[in-house]
Amino acid sequence: MDMLNTVSGRFVRQANRFTEKITADASSGLPAEPDRYLLYVSYACPWAHRTLIVRHLLGLRDVIGVTVVDPIRDERGWRIPGGDPVTGVTHLSELYLATDPSFEGRYTVPCIWDTVTGRLVTNDFPAITTMMETQFTAYHREDAPDLYPVGLRPAIDEINALVYDSVNNGVYKAGFARSQEAYEEAVDRLFATLDLLEERLSRRRYLVGESLTEADVRLFPTLVRFDSAYHGHFKCNLRRLVDYEHLWAYTRDLYARPAFRETTDLDHIKRHYYGTHPHINPSGIVPKGPLIDWDAPHGRDDLR
Repeated sequence: MDMLNTVSGRFVRQANRFTEKITADASSGLPAEPDRYLLYVSYACPWAHRTLIVRHLLGLRDVIGVTVVDPIRDERGWRIPGGDPVTGVTHLSELYLATDPSFEGRYTVPCIWDTVTGRLVTNDFPAITTMMETQFTAYHREDAPDLYPVGLRPAIDEINALVYDSVNNGVYKAGFARSQEAYEEAVDRLFATLDLLEERLSRRRYLVGESLTEADVRLFPTLVRFDSAYHGHFKCNLRRLVDYEHLWAYTRDLYARPAFRETTDLDHIKRHYYGTHPHINPSGIVPKGPLIDWDAPHGRDDLR
C-alpha cells in the first residue's frame, strides 16, 4: 500500500498490482474491442482524471464504459453509489479481491475490469492512457488527435518522467511527508520544476511539439487541482498556480476544451482531499474557496 519510509519520513507510492495489456492484435489475450472493458474512476483522482480526458478526446466514450466512485472513501475503500450496474458490487475492493483474494494493498483508481473474463486486468495508471492511444485506434473518432505520435515519444516520455516525479507525485511527497526534511525536499523539487515548466511554456503552447499530446494530459490534472487542494491541504504554498503567468494561462487554455472541462469536478476534488485525510485535516471541513476564474481569456492561440 502507499507507505512511508519510517526512517526518512518520505512518501512511497504503492506499486501497481495488475499490469496486463489490452492489445489491438489480441496477442495478449485481451483484444481491444468495444463494450468489453469497464473503467473505474474517481473525479477526485488525478491519475483517473487523465484517463477520462483521453477517453473523451479520442471518442472512446461509447467504446469503454465508465463507473464513477464516490469521492469519499470509507473503511472499505472506494464506494460505488447505488452499486455498480455492470458487476453489482458496492465497493471497488470487491473487484480487487475477486481478482486476487490475497490482495492487501489500497484499492486504487483508475483500473479496468474485463467483463468477458470477469477480472481486473490493469490498475497500471501510466499505461492506461497510452493503451487507449495506441491499441484502440480502430475505434478513435475520425478527427481524433494523435496524443502519442511515434516521432515525439522520446520527448514525451522524457518530460513525463520529470513531471511525474516532481509534480504529479511531488505534491503527494510533500503532503504525506512525515519529516521536515522530506517535506522541504519535495516542495523544493516541485517548485523548481514548476519554474522550469513556466519558462518552457512562455515560448510554446504545448509541452512537446505543436499540438496537444499525452504530456499535456498528464500535467493538467495536477495543475487544475493545485490551488484548490495542493496549495493548502498539501502545504505546497510557495506560490499558487495563478501566480504563474504562463502555467496559469496554459491551464485555462486546456480547460477551455470540452474534454478537460467536462471531466473536471472541483466539488469532488475538494470533498475528497479535505474529507479523506484526517491526519492532515482532522475536522474534515471543506474550504469554500478559492474563487478562480477558469474562463478568463488565456491569450495563447498564437503560440506554437
